[in-house]
Order: sequence, then structure tokens, then C-alpha cells
Amino acid sequence: MAGKLSIEELTAMMHELVRSKGWYEKDSKRPQTPRNLAISLSLEAAEILEHFQFREEPKDKNEFANELADVTLYLLQLASVSGIDLEQAVLKKIEINKTRQWDVEE
Repeated sequence: MAGKLSIEELTAMMHELVRSKGWYEKDSKRPQTPRNLAISLSLEAAEILEHFQFREEPKDKNEFANELADVTLYLLQLASVSGIDLEQAVLKKIEINKTRQWDVEE
């Protein structure tokens, strides 16, 4: 797939995949609730840490990329089903962080 995709395009592709698996159905064995998605996001993020256990760099860059993609997909889905405009939330947080100070001794 060539070119850059927007957050909206990636989110639409993620929803298409989830729908194709039947995970949005009422009787799904994998209910796509905010709670379940938050848990899945956290578990996938922990899998990223496994790539750094006892080493400074990931052992397998492709597997590492797959874990980052899993985290991204869960994040996109969690934001979407929660009614959060992730792009606007990120832009707002960047502006907030511009005014924050880190590493300042008190």
C-alpha cells in the first residue's frame, strides 16, 4: 500500500477488519467494549517490552513492528468506540506539553 494514510483512513480500515471478523456482533466472543479494548491495548503494549527484556534493541525488527501495529490498531479502535477524535486529542496534548516543564528541580 503506497502513500501515507490519515488517522481516519486507518481507523476505517481497522473497523472494516473488526466487522469482517464479526467482533462487533452482539454475540461476539470478543466484545469490542472500551474496557476490553483498554485491556487489550495494555497487553499489547506489554508485549513491546518483551522485545527489550535483557537487551537494548529489539531482537527481531519485524516482530517488533507487528507489536507496534497491534498497539496502534487497539488505540485507534479504543478512541473511535469511545467517541474520541484522536487527531484533535493529540494536537491538544502537544499544545499542553509545549507549556509544561520537565526536569526542573524544585
